Amino acid sequence: MTTKINHLQLLQQNLQNILLQKQQIETQLSEFSSALQELQTTPQAYKIVGKLMISASKEDLIRDLDDKKEISELRLKNILKQEEQLKKNLAEVQKEVMEEMKDEKSAN
Repeated sequence: MTTKINHLQLLQQNLQNILLQKQQIETQLSEFSSALQELQTTPQAYKIVGKLMISASKEDLIRDLDDKKEISELRLKNILKQEEQLKKNLAEVQKEVMEEMKDEKSAN
């Protein structure tokens, strides 16, 4: 029983970590989309390199942002799959723990 409760807590922590990662990736995607939209309307584009802001080709920046956005979308898909699997595992272990607790109560 204690092992299953520990396992349940571990699954909950993993789910929290996954949800945090998901939120970070969604924020990145939103930032990439905003930057891409802004690049469409601006005549001159700049890129921050270290502490400097240098002039850059809009096409290069768009290509770079599109690549980063695509990678983030793939990461998000993976995170969503992990989240779904963790939720299933969490529900199963919760059910097992509840049944064991109910069985212990009935035995006493």
